[in-house]
Amino acid sequence: MGEKKKLKVKIFDKEYSLLVENQEIAAELAEYVNTIMEETREELPEQPKDTIAIIAALNIAYDLFVERNKYREFSIQATDKVKRIRLLLDESNFMSSPS
Repeated sequence: MGEKKKLKVKIFDKEYSLLVENQEIAAELAEYVNTIMEETREELPEQPKDTIAIIAALNIAYDLFVERNKYREFSIQATDKVKRIRLLLDESNFMSSPS
């Protein structure tokens, strides 16, 4: 693990001090969380902050699940293609090998 550095971020009108290894990534994540929370507040202006935070967390979790599923599908397709290529190479080697 690398050395942790302090980073101050503002999320949903509140400032937080974080200890992070990568300030750039942490700042980007904080900005993303803040954006989702602000968008949720705009959609549900009458809701209390804790409700907005939970709905925002569910939206972020949904995005994560969508990306994980895309990765799984891509990984399965890539594995299948590699298997097909190996079969073709094996067939090609078998056909071209001297008897």
